[in-house]
Amino acid sequence: MQQDYILVVDDNQTNIAILTDTLKEQGFRVFTARDGRGAIEHLKTMTPNLILLDVVMPGLDGFETCRRIKAHPHTENIPIIFMTALEEPEQKVKAFHLGAVDYITKPFRPEEVLARVNIHLRLHHLNQDLEKRVSDRTNELSNALKKLQQQQIQLVQQEKMSSLGSLMAGVAHEINNPVGYINGNIQHALNYVDYFIEHLRLYQLGKNSEAIASHAEEIELEYLIEDLPRLLFSIKDGATRIKEISRSLRNFARSDDETKTPFNLHDGIESTLTILGHRLRAMEFRPAIQIVRCYGSLPEVVCFPGPINQVFMNLLCNAVDALDEAAIATSNYQALEENPQIIKITTEQQGNQVMVRLRDNGPGIPEAVKYRIFEHTFTTKPIGKGTGLGLPISRQIVVDRHGGNLSVNSELNQGTEFVVTLPLGQPDKH
Repeated sequence: MQQDYILVVDDNQTNIAILTDTLKEQGFRVFTARDGRGAIEHLKTMTPNLILLDVVMPGLDGFETCRRIKAHPHTENIPIIFMTALEEPEQKVKAFHLGAVDYITKPFRPEEVLARVNIHLRLHHLNQDLEKRVSDRTNELSNALKKLQQQQIQLVQQEKMSSLGSLMAGVAHEINNPVGYINGNIQHALNYVDYFIEHLRLYQLGKNSEAIASHAEEIELEYLIEDLPRLLFSIKDGATRIKEISRSLRNFARSDDETKTPFNLHDGIESTLTILGHRLRAMEFRPAIQIVRCYGSLPEVVCFPGPINQVFMNLLCNAVDALDEAAIATSNYQALEENPQIIKITTEQQGNQVMVRLRDNGPGIPEAVKYRIFEHTFTTKPIGKGTGLGLPISRQIVVDRHGGNLSVNSELNQGTEFVVTLPLGQPDKH
């Protein structure tokens, strides 16, 4: 077992000799100093486990010596026991106020000295052990926190990849439609052009009017003249649609999420709706979902546009999922035509913040579920239907990254409303 070091500071050689003999007999290693300055010099080269410090000494008295020891980070935690013949209460109070742990009155009684030394050494070692345990536990918690943060990053990336998969499927579906009719109409347009060229060559070759009229009837010239502009306008519409989808995708997937920038929330919502167009259209089990826009006059919001668009995507996808499940459960197409499924989007400014409300007229959320939907470990999604992390990550984006709020209002059979509240914010300074 390692020996404890004790520093005895006293200007009386007899007292030093008594204390030294008493302590050494108990197996302690003892160092001595005749005054406060000598004690401070000792502490520059060694760190005792305990200090026995006389109060009345020439030069630096015990109180000033104690104050200086406690003022230094390297020695502030060493327990100090004052030794004094003074009995005034204010002196004892002053000793404790300066940081001493105890005091011993003179003349010494060896049993009392050893009892007080032993108990304070024991307390000192317990305190050191506790500090070490706290330090070790803090390191463990710090490592656990880092690991948790890494796992959280992985979960966020997993959710992004899940959203990206659905997003790409939707974008492919949205682009395939205009590409399909552009491709089909181009072939018809090329055929029409060939017919027109053939007909013009009859004039070029100087054919008689009877031959020209016969050819015009053969190729249905009047129909071609009427239909070709429609084909070209259809091709133009398809190209415009693809351009619009491309712009929406670029707007949705903005990568400027390292710095906050001014952003038009309506553009973000519209881009998300464009990408989700295939999910809003009529299905075999339900009519098209109607989007009702109640947009207020909003200023640009300083935010991370990409993550905010991800929030809109998550909330709108959840609304569509809820309406789809309700439609399948209803199994009554005609009833849904008479009472259309609706997602209402309302935006407004309130002071220095903006609010985006997304309300569906679906089945609502049960109370037991509503209070857990933002938990990372909770999901109602079946296996293969996403990660179930959309809402927790959305709340993290809105609350932690933007200082806003994401709340839910819902009652069974009364629909569900998510409310995104964002501060107008200030651009990041570079």
